Amino acid sequence: MQRLIRIIFLGCLVRPLVALLLGRCIKGQESLPTSGPAIIAANHNSHLDILYLITLMPFKALPLLRPVAAADYFCSTPLTSWLSRTFLGIIPLERQRSSFHADPLAGPAAALEQGEIVIIFPEGSRGKPEELGQIKPGVAHLAKRFPQVPVVPVFMRNLGKSLPRGSFVLVPFCGKAAVGTPRCFSGDVKEFTAELAASMQQLDQDSSAKHSF
Repeated sequence: MQRLIRIIFLGCLVRPLVALLLGRCIKGQESLPTSGPAIIAANHNSHLDILYLITLMPFKALPLLRPVAAADYFCSTPLTSWLSRTFLGIIPLERQRSSFHADPLAGPAAALEQGEIVIIFPEGSRGKPEELGQIKPGVAHLAKRFPQVPVVPVFMRNLGKSLPRGSFVLVPFCGKAAVGTPRCFSGDVKEFTAELAASMQQLDQDSSAKHSF
């Protein structure tokens, strides 16, 4: 039932509304997964990031999307938790471990085991508009558990200008996204993290280049 609700909400409301307000400009769309399991690693500058990614994804992939998001924001109350989980498919991430033995990757790992598409923002939190922050090793640790699952890097531009951190007023800049070549775990967490960072930095440069789209 939740998947049907997400298809209706995301496909009939979110996609057309976001496309109308921000456009839908994408390079490398053919690299986006149409089925799972898969991991999408994207930069994070705005709360619009999840909605814009949803707009870019193939329609058939919508019910499989599971964005990883901060529990203290998206699940701060029982109502927001229900709305976030039901309509967006949020996987809540506790930014502060409840105990030493808590596994922060349990939720994303369970989603991948069920054949879903996990969306992760490897910077960990929203950064400055148009700037790529430091890539943390969380994605690499998740990829290590699922070495056959492809990790797809995505860099989005102008969303931090449309709705920057701390702002509640939408300014409709034209969104852009560049999608990189999917890659599987290379066998070393540090090496894979560095490879992912380099790929996202290149996508950043490609998306900022004049006439790149």
